[in-house]
This record gives sequence, C-alpha cells and structure tokens, in this order.
Amino acid sequence: MADRAVSDDPAVQRQLDRLATLSPGADILGLERISALLARVGNPERDLPPVFHVAGTNGKGSTCAFLRAAIEAAGLSAHVYTSPHLVRFNERIRISGSLMEDALLAILLEEVLDAGADIGASFFEVTTAAAFLAFARTPADACIVEVGLGGRLDATNVVPAPAVCGIAQLGLDHQAFLGNRIEDIAAEKAGIAKPGVPLVTLNYPEPLAARIDAAAKQAGAPWLPRGSVWDAASYRQRLHYRDEGGKLDLPLPRLAGAHQAANAGLAIAMLRHQQAVPIRDSALRAAMGWADWPARLQRLEDGPLHALLPRGAELWLDGGHNPAAARAIADFFRGHVPSDRPFHVVFGLLSNKDAAGVLKPFGNRAMTLHAIPVPGHEHHAPADLVQAARGAGISAVAASDVEKALGWIGRHADRSQPPIVLIMGSLYLAGDILRRNEQPPI
Repeated sequence: MADRAVSDDPAVQRQLDRLATLSPGADILGLERISALLARVGNPERDLPPVFHVAGTNGKGSTCAFLRAAIEAAGLSAHVYTSPHLVRFNERIRISGSLMEDALLAILLEEVLDAGADIGASFFEVTTAAAFLAFARTPADACIVEVGLGGRLDATNVVPAPAVCGIAQLGLDHQAFLGNRIEDIAAEKAGIAKPGVPLVTLNYPEPLAARIDAAAKQAGAPWLPRGSVWDAASYRQRLHYRDEGGKLDLPLPRLAGAHQAANAGLAIAMLRHQQAVPIRDSALRAAMGWADWPARLQRLEDGPLHALLPRGAELWLDGGHNPAAARAIADFFRGHVPSDRPFHVVFGLLSNKDAAGVLKPFGNRAMTLHAIPVPGHEHHAPADLVQAARGAGISAVAASDVEKALGWIGRHADRSQPPIVLIMGSLYLAGDILRRNEQPPI
C-alpha cells in the first residue's frame, strides 16, 4: 500500500499525484530499481556527508531523533531522512535541520520521476532518490538515514560506506514483506552491515543474536551489541552509559517511556564508535532534553480534539502498531495512570496488523477501549476490534471517528476525576490526529 500524501502547494501536489501511482507490491523489495534510478541522477548516494544508518522494528525513528539532537547540540548540521510522514510529506526530508521547502521538493521529485519514468521505481525509492539528491547538493556535517523496511533490500541500503550503522529493537512487523520468523527479520535488518563499518545494536535473545553475528561477519563489519564494549542503563533517575572511552552520567531522555533510554543509549554508542563526526560529551547531555519525535508517547497540547475532553484531562498520542510497541506503551501507562483516574484508549489499526497481539499488553486492566477506523486506509472494522478487545478482557465500544470517541469520553467523564486518554494504533491515524488537533510536526 503506497503512502498517501497531499500538499497545499500545487507544484508539489502535481508530483505527489505522480508518486501516488507508484504502489509497491509484495515483491517490490530489491536494490536493482533504486540503483538504476540513482545512476540516472548522478549517483548522489556516493556524495553524502557521513551517514548514520539506522534499522529496527521499533525505536529507529527515536534513535535518529537522538542522533540529530546530539549532532545539532554540538553546533553541527545534519540532514535527516525518515518515514513515514505524519501530516506533510516534507517531514521525511530535513536539510540541515529544516524541513524541505515546497519549491525544492517539487523540483527534486519532478527530476527523479522524469529520470526514472521507465524504471518502475516505487514510491519509497523515488522519495529516497530525491532525498539523496538534496543531501548531496547541500553541505552538512552529517546525514542520518532511517531504513524504511527491513534493511538488506531497503532502498536506503545503497549507501556504500556509512560512518556507522545501528539496529534498534527487533520484533514482528511487515510480515508480508519480511516473513513470519523473527530470526529472519533480524537477519534482514542486519543486512545494512558494511565492510569495516561498526554495526552497533541493542542486545537480543540468542537466536536473533546469532543471525546478526553471522550477517556482520559475512559483511566484514565489527558487531558491537549492547552489553559488550558498551552498555547503558537507567537508574536513580539518570542514564548511565559506559564504553571503552569511559563513563557518562546523563539526564534521562525527555521523550516519555522507559524504552527511550535504550534508544538514547544506542544513539550515544553509535556516535562514540565512529570517527567522522566528533561529538562532545556535553552535546550528548544536551541531546537527552533536545530530542523530539512526534506521535511517540506525545502528550498533545490544547486544540480542537483536546477541547472535547473536560478540563484537567490528558490526551496522549502514539503511532505504535505492533506487539512490541504496544508492550512499551502499556508499560508506560501502567505506571502513569493513578488508580483513581479513568483510562481510555482510542484505537484504530490497519488491516494487515496483529490486533490480538497489539491488544494483549492491555489485557484485563481497568480501561475502556474505543475502536475507530483509520481514515483513508484499509483497517480492522471497529466492531471486530471491539470483539478482539473483549476477548482480551478489555471493556470496549465502537465509534465512527475520533471526534465521536472523544466526545463520548467527555460526556461521560466525572469532572472530579478527569480522564487520561491515549490515541494509538497507526502512524497514519496519528498524522490525522495531529492535523485535526492543529499540531503538525515542525
């Protein structure tokens, strides 16, 4: 399913309309098309600033956010390529820290689409080529590139010699592309390994670790898992990091959730195990408070959606859509929701996601789930999500949209105990929520 994108700029929209016709199928993964496309536009992937390449099932975007924050805190500039976008397509491509301007975006997309009209490139491949063109033509000190899907055959894996590669949390997701065995998914993610380039990862159970070790050895990449030459742990409200270069005592990340300490630790280890971009310890400390990553345990500000809830209510947003992400989200709210505060989850999920797996971490707890559609995308029917939730011991009702769900919560709220509300289940839904609450990423 191709990502949908719209723009208020007519020139950009013309190119996005062309992109919309490039729908990837189940057999789209591979490097042949992206390689041919990049050759047509001068192989910009060979002229990028030092690249930090990040893969993973969950946490890779947050890791990129920590990398960017540390690099910028050091007074340096970074290009950033991430996906998907939440509200505006431009969010995918940051040039020296700023979202790509519409005028340049329209020019680059047109250039790439025209150059590769007969190649049959996918939406993501064209976007990747446009990003690499922008990055090669604009000076910066570093380039942060998030893998789109998998790793080995992902379009971003054409970068010949990154400064460092990293892998965040692993789990089951995108099984139609990557398979149903997490060991195979681990091997696909580790396919970003390059000769002589440090591959910095979290620590994983033995079957996964064995596959990553094998992939790293095959590529000739030194593998640096957490717990080997580096480690990071949070205790006493601090993040404690150590490696062969010494120890760091850092503030905990501002990003909510205990799992963000692991993502921050991975970013620190990547920065400290590469030689291309010097980063001072003071910049690493600053990054803990600077890093921002929308729709990941994000507390929403006042806006049209928040106004549907009573005074004192909390409204949170997370795009988590697989069981591993759901566990991290559920753990956070288990500690965040007092026993006397009502807890509601507004939940929409794409049809190709594991509803039972995502709901399981919330099972048998005091909460109400409100099942809704994901606008503009194939999704689990709200009635089916209600049935799945009740099967997990969760009280559940269906609503036709997020406004109806929040309105129901507002009307039934006890004003003396304002509710805590989480909207979750899809990054596409999260983007729609940010737009409706007039809080787009900047």
